[in-house]
Amino acid sequence: MENKTAKEVKTLKAHLALNVSDIERSTAFYKKMLGIEPSKERTGYAKFDVKNPPLNLTLNQVAKVTHGALSHLGIQVESTEDVLNIRQRWSESGLTTREEMQTNCCYALQDKSWVSDPDGNQWEVFVVLEDNLSTSSSCCTTDAPVSIQSTAQCC
Repeated sequence: MENKTAKEVKTLKAHLALNVSDIERSTAFYKKMLGIEPSKERTGYAKFDVKNPPLNLTLNQVAKVTHGALSHLGIQVESTEDVLNIRQRWSESGLTTREEMQTNCCYALQDKSWVSDPDGNQWEVFVVLEDNLSTSSSCCTTDAPVSIQSTAQCC
């Protein structure tokens, strides 16, 4: 049954808070990856107010960072040209990238590029070229620092 009294929520942006082991290294990485300066920096804390895509990204330094259930993070873009432009910006900023073009992942044909932050969090920029494929030959996992390996499970 539809709730006629519920008001529409106007979402501003997603928020992602990452625990990091070294705030300086992580802040430097995200400056390069996002191409912007932090909007706020404090001891053990940095905030990036990303306009495109709309994102509130915070980094929180903790004594010990352990890998949890997070598989990877991603930014979906409109075209392969956008993937290549971001990959070029990342490379020009000194980040190590890994390219996967025309890859069948998550039951979709995609073009993507990857980077890894100082704590091993994997980020992909990707475009979906064709969706809802009946089979998936490979899928993204992040067991290794920068390499993306094929597994039977999907992202």
